Amino acid sequence: MTLEFLLAILFIRYLRKSLQTGTLFPKWDKIFLAAMIASIALMILEIVLSGSRPVTTWLAHAILLGIVYIIFSQKAFSAAKPVMYAVLPYIVISVVSDLVKLITPVFYKEWNNYFETAGLFAIIWLCAMLIITRKQKKALEKEQLKTREIEKESRITESLKAALEVQVAERTAALTQQKEELQHTLTELKAAQSQLIQSEKMASLGELTAGIAHEIQNPLNFINNFSEVSSELIDEMETELNKGNKEDAFAIAVDVKQNLEKIIHHGKRADAIVKGMLQHSRTTAGQKEPADVNALADEYLRLSYHGLRAKDKTFNAALHTSFDKSIEMINVVPQDIGRVLLNLFNNAFYAVTEKKKTTDLEGFKNLQGLAAYEPTVSVSTKKNNGKLEIKVKDNGNGIPQKIIDKIFQPFFTTKPTGQGTGLGLSLSYDIIKAHGGEIKVETSEAAFTEFIIQLPVKDR
Repeated sequence: MTLEFLLAILFIRYLRKSLQTGTLFPKWDKIFLAAMIASIALMILEIVLSGSRPVTTWLAHAILLGIVYIIFSQKAFSAAKPVMYAVLPYIVISVVSDLVKLITPVFYKEWNNYFETAGLFAIIWLCAMLIITRKQKKALEKEQLKTREIEKESRITESLKAALEVQVAERTAALTQQKEELQHTLTELKAAQSQLIQSEKMASLGELTAGIAHEIQNPLNFINNFSEVSSELIDEMETELNKGNKEDAFAIAVDVKQNLEKIIHHGKRADAIVKGMLQHSRTTAGQKEPADVNALADEYLRLSYHGLRAKDKTFNAALHTSFDKSIEMINVVPQDIGRVLLNLFNNAFYAVTEKKKTTDLEGFKNLQGLAAYEPTVSVSTKKNNGKLEIKVKDNGNGIPQKIIDKIFQPFFTTKPTGQGTGLGLSLSYDIIKAHGGEIKVETSEAAFTEFIIQLPVKDR
């Protein structure tokens, strides 16, 4: 009886601890509380009344069997089944033992040792099962705790993922907006660029038109002026002839002839300007053919020098050449490359001539000064990184830095009026570009000017 009571108390304590989650119905909670109170009352009754043991024993058995029935019949108590499996063998042996003792006391006495042995094994089974159940429970609690931690981490991860998705969506929206703004800005910049290009084209066209008008207007003014003066002189000549003054008439005729020569001169100058414009604007019709650039450079250097010497017998200059003999024939338009070289050589000789005049004047002022200046023009060729380089250098006055960006513009010239059209370098620039090359200039004021032409040599 005492063991059964202790087992009932242990079971009820374990059951209440296992069902603290609230799954136990209130009515069952009251039933188990009543069973525990009844067990205590029975134990007290057994102690007070010595003859009441058979009654209290069977009441205790009834309470235990009722608890067993409730646990196995109600799903709410499924958590208590492992404990009940541990206790059940002892309950069965105890009930059977008391039942046999009640029915056949003689048989009970004969088999009492077996019943006690079976009860001992039932207690061992109970202890072993309780230990195993406790370990399993701890393992299960540990696994549940781990599962809850994983679920907690999962919820945190999901929360972070949701927050990150919101941030990504916001960032994507911001980037999309920035992209649209940049696209809009780019569109506006392209429109502004197109407007600037158009404005620059119109400005360049205006400069070109102004240059053409200025260059042609000068000789036309001279032609008009000399034509008017000649007309007046002819009227005077007629008057003198009518008076019989032949000598005065002949003198006027000489003036008219001089005026006509000046008209012819300025007419030719206007013609040269127009021809230069036509050369500058036309697309070359020449065909590329293998040519010896070294020979072209040497030929046009001599041609330019002797042409200048024919106009001014007093002019002298040192000519230096340095040609790379390994250069093979390259495909160019010889007439166009010759025109470029001739323009560069003419400009070089003009530069050293002007510096020579300046140094001569300085020499008169200071006999120990700059009178020893020697005009020098040099030309060289060489291969450099798959390109042919032609360098034309003079030791003239150089080009001022403030105008160096304008020298390839049409009609820009530093020469006095009547000595240059301003089309030579512009035409040279276009020819070199048409050959797929480049033309650059290096200069230092009062020291030197060097033009560098680069032409591709693989166009065979």
